[in-house]
Amino acid sequence: MKTAFEHWGRLTDEIREAGLWKTERVITTPQSPLIDTTLKQGVINMCSNNYLGLCNDSQVKEAAKHGIDCWGYGLSSVRFICGTLEVHKELEAKLSAFLGTEDTILYSSCFDANGGLFETLLTSEDAIISDELNHASIIDGVRLCKAMRYRYKNNDMADLEIQLKDATAKGARIKAIVCDGVFSMDGVIANLPAVCDLAEQYDAIVIVDDSHGVGVVGDNLRGAHEHCGVMDRVDILTGTLGKALGGSSGGYTSGKKTIIDILRQRSRTYLFSNTLSPIIAAGSLQVLDMITQSDDLKHRLRENTAFFRQAMTDAGLNIVDGVHPIVPVMIYDELPTVKMAEMLLDKGVYAVGFFFPVVGKGKARIRCQVSAAHTKAQLEFVVKAFVECKRAIGI
Repeated sequence: MKTAFEHWGRLTDEIREAGLWKTERVITTPQSPLIDTTLKQGVINMCSNNYLGLCNDSQVKEAAKHGIDCWGYGLSSVRFICGTLEVHKELEAKLSAFLGTEDTILYSSCFDANGGLFETLLTSEDAIISDELNHASIIDGVRLCKAMRYRYKNNDMADLEIQLKDATAKGARIKAIVCDGVFSMDGVIANLPAVCDLAEQYDAIVIVDDSHGVGVVGDNLRGAHEHCGVMDRVDILTGTLGKALGGSSGGYTSGKKTIIDILRQRSRTYLFSNTLSPIIAAGSLQVLDMITQSDDLKHRLRENTAFFRQAMTDAGLNIVDGVHPIVPVMIYDELPTVKMAEMLLDKGVYAVGFFFPVVGKGKARIRCQVSAAHTKAQLEFVVKAFVECKRAIGI
């Protein structure tokens, strides 16, 4: 065997021997609060980003079916050649109106949106100041950029100011602060008012990846910038259509028209990647109509989230405080986390353990995610299963 393959084989063996091998469970039904897997049928799904329960919604599916009848399956091209349809422009306009921005550009994923953002807008004359718990797509996007790089402690405004002062002292032309709107492993909402205050003080721009915020938080579900009252102070938003907004795929960058114009001309992940499927665009338009015309899903999600958080706390589970439907159950040690996830599945709860390198060492947890489509009975069952597993493992 070649040396390279021997090396990679040893790496996989080490992960298996440590008991930390990530197994992809196969689901045999559509995504919903109650699913079947090849290992066990009828399990309650607590690890999907399906916050509004729209992944298998009949109205969204009908819109997608109409989209394929009207626009076909795909474009076999990129946007600037022959890959832009009216449905793409309609979705971009509707997203801009929903988010309160001037313009929006669609990508095949939010990972691509972040991957094509920083190197397009910033050069070695500029500086990026990034929260330490930002999503991997931001980290990788920043790596592609030649700007000076700074990292500040999670949601720590004192540390952010230290980094801003240093970037200013080094003569950075443009300073860009970037953070998640909701930090995905903890469900904690970024302190955007304070971020925007510092940005104004140090003449910086603010970039927010709101993938776990849009469709989830804010009075009108517009996201973290609405929840925090800074809709007119955040300069650039990136986000996904693949979580609350239907759960398919696709992403976007939204902001000032000048920024979006530059991205259309220079963003490599836009210029050299196939167009978002028109099926997804059509379904996403339906989702935006649904959440702007009725508050039912919002109210159900918030009621379920508050109920589950209180029930888990009352049962003695160690959860991260907050209001978001991401509810991390902290186990801290890696092997008990893996064992608990396995036991939960046996009891009928589909939940996944997160551990290094997804989270820091000693910070292992099982991340639960509440959906508007969960019933109270299902959530009560989940709490009971966690309590039983906790006792059995002895933690």
